[in-house]
Amino acid sequence: MQKIKFALSLTRCLHKNGFVSRQARSFSAVHTYTQPDYFQEEEVLVEGRANSRAAILNRPSALNAINASMAARLNRLYESWEENSDIGFVLMKGGGERAFCSGTDVVALYHLLNEGKAEECKAFFGSLYKFVYVLGTYLKPHVAIMDGIVMGGGAGISLPGMFRVVTDRTVYSTPEVQIGFHPDSGASYYLSRLPGYLGEYLALTGEKLNGAEMMACGLATHYSMKEKLPWIEQRLGGLITDDRSIIENSLAQYGSLVYPDGNSVLHEIETIDSLFCHDTIEEIVEALENKAAESGNKWYTTMLNKIKEASPLSLKVTLQSIREGRFQTLDQCLTREYRTSLKFISKDISNDFCEGVQARLVDKDFAPKWDPPKLEDVTDHMVASFFSPLGELEPELNLPVAIREPDV
Repeated sequence: MQKIKFALSLTRCLHKNGFVSRQARSFSAVHTYTQPDYFQEEEVLVEGRANSRAAILNRPSALNAINASMAARLNRLYESWEENSDIGFVLMKGGGERAFCSGTDVVALYHLLNEGKAEECKAFFGSLYKFVYVLGTYLKPHVAIMDGIVMGGGAGISLPGMFRVVTDRTVYSTPEVQIGFHPDSGASYYLSRLPGYLGEYLALTGEKLNGAEMMACGLATHYSMKEKLPWIEQRLGGLITDDRSIIENSLAQYGSLVYPDGNSVLHEIETIDSLFCHDTIEEIVEALENKAAESGNKWYTTMLNKIKEASPLSLKVTLQSIREGRFQTLDQCLTREYRTSLKFISKDISNDFCEGVQARLVDKDFAPKWDPPKLEDVTDHMVASFFSPLGELEPELNLPVAIREPDV
């Protein structure tokens, strides 16, 4: 009974914050894409169903990490499917056995930056964030089957959609601060709407959630065992409908009622709130240090070490990003995140992004040399620069808000 009350209380909190609500919109989508596919179309496969389409992320060797051509193709596909009256709903899944999507292909961005191709990186972020916005305002029902690894941008291309199916193999995390970056692709929108200060905890520590925990905190809408996924796809593939209630009932038919196990961090939500409610990273670290000293509980020490391993600059930027996200719409969050991403790759303030990717994903010595190296060296002016308008010579993110949300 306590587990049921816990799950219900979290769900009510999300409804109160508007995280799980959706509003009907009326508009005509227009094509604004310009990037060609070149030779990368096979990285996003398409399956035609009776009254639906499925987009399959097809880079299993890279855990389906998103690159520029994939983001551009997803934009094109989803816009054309939205306009096609013969298509009632859309499904997305990952190819291979290990991952739905491990997020942005940051190693590819790292190499582009080292080759002096920053403009290509900017174009990628613009294309990716546009797709996140399109998905968040999509007219037709959308089903994301989030089986396996779901990290960073992988959450961004699935969580804004209507239905999010997780499994007993789902593992979700936002580890961007460990590579000198920030949770993006709409993360400041959905993390800030989680119960209490759970979003800050996940973003600053990079800790993982499993499928049952994603259900409990509202990140997912349906839970299924991995072996039932073929049945779900077969059932959905035969539907002739655009009625969300019919799709929801079909998903529920093969779903399971689950609760976080006894060791889940969600049972410590009050403790998380007391630690991550503070206004600064320094105060959060101090609270963790005090708890670790008082209790001797290794959990506090583990969380403390995770924070201390991260980029000090990324930590401060990420905390402010989530705090601002609580009071912003999805498009506003994406516009702000775009500014922050461009600042990180510009190296004007710090080279932490390239340093973090090189240390953790390229050289794999796991010893990044952060600059600034300490929290106290990160000034308020440095942090503020990551949120400032881009200036006259650098265009802001151009999202089709006037077309997709004319009432806004």
